[in-house]
Amino acid sequence: MASYLVQASYTSEALASLMKNPENRTEVVKKVAKKLGGKLSASWLSFGEYDLVMVVEMPDNVSMASFAIAAAAGGSLKAVKTTPLMSTDDAMSAVKKATTSGYRPIGAKK
Repeated sequence: MASYLVQASYTSEALASLMKNPENRTEVVKKVAKKLGGKLSASWLSFGEYDLVMVVEMPDNVSMASFAIAAAAGGSLKAVKTTPLMSTDDAMSAVKKATTSGYRPIGAKK
């Protein structure tokens, strides 16, 4: 399964609603991920630009896009950023494969 970093910011209305009726949203998100064939690996509240940081595992990009679209369409989030994550082994394979690409920088001799 592929891993994704998800960063999200709540709307002020969503935060006000959570203050009135505190709810562990992690449980809700776990169910959504599972229904789409994946799982929520970890979740944190954070300070700064994003209120929520999660690591989600999904079988493919389509499933992850479905997760992100559903979250964004709900109206409780003002921003959602999804970043695909690679294992160190996959990153090393990518670096090795890049050396065989034949890429030539601008101005380099042919």
